[in-house]
Amino acid sequence: MAASPAYSLIATDLDGTLLRADDTLSDRSLAALARVAAGGARHLVVTGRPAPRVRPLLDDLGSTGLAVCGQGAQVYDAGADRLLWSVNLDRELAETALGKIEAEVGQVYAAVDQDGVDGLTLIEPGYLMPHPTLPAVRVGRRDDLWCEPISKVLLRHPYLSDDELAGTARSVVGSLATVTMSGPGTVELQPCGVTKATGLALAAAHLGLGPEVTIAFGDMPNDIPMFDWAACGVAMANAHPELKSVADEVTLSNEDDGIAVVLERLFPRASS
Repeated sequence: MAASPAYSLIATDLDGTLLRADDTLSDRSLAALARVAAGGARHLVVTGRPAPRVRPLLDDLGSTGLAVCGQGAQVYDAGADRLLWSVNLDRELAETALGKIEAEVGQVYAAVDQDGVDGLTLIEPGYLMPHPTLPAVRVGRRDDLWCEPISKVLLRHPYLSDDELAGTARSVVGSLATVTMSGPGTVELQPCGVTKATGLALAAAHLGLGPEVTIAFGDMPNDIPMFDWAACGVAMANAHPELKSVADEVTLSNEDDGIAVVLERLFPRASS
């Protein structure tokens, strides 16, 4: 009899991790996730994307379960198309945080993800979407960003690197918000204390699972709290150095099916 897999919960980031650069899933990755399901384990998407931007990808995965979205600010039930849990970023605090950042580095360009299963991504003049395939609505001025409740703010700077912008933001924002860096051109402000780990812990508890049976995959510093929470953290070959430094293992890149390589080892095909 084959030994039971060591992990019952597989938590994967999307961009730069499970998805290829063109936002698609490889056949090998899909087959590896099918092995996970056949082995009795659960797959949980844990992403910075808000729920409306995750729904089509969950459809591609055939998933009707839970997903952690918005950097942990949302736990989304795909089958019911509803949020089981969500927390908003106070819009006045967000404006104050932006003012503090701009006092240090000059003008930044901002976007917001609205809360809710049908929330929009709004972008102010000058903001360029890091993922051009994702839908966004351009507004006329910054004040228009705050018209509805939001889950996070996305920031870009004309010339500072992501690391420089994130570092400055952390130094001046304090307890107004949590600062994360989730991908190229993606520095974000989210509700204070909210991380991928807080959302993952809530979703895992809903499934009756805990950190000791969880393996997590990621590529950016925003995945560090998730790695700290899970029993094992696996960084992609294309991952940011900060994440690699705390990972238990480094696999191949997202373009080379790095997640599938690990899952095929953990969930071997049953011998005939």
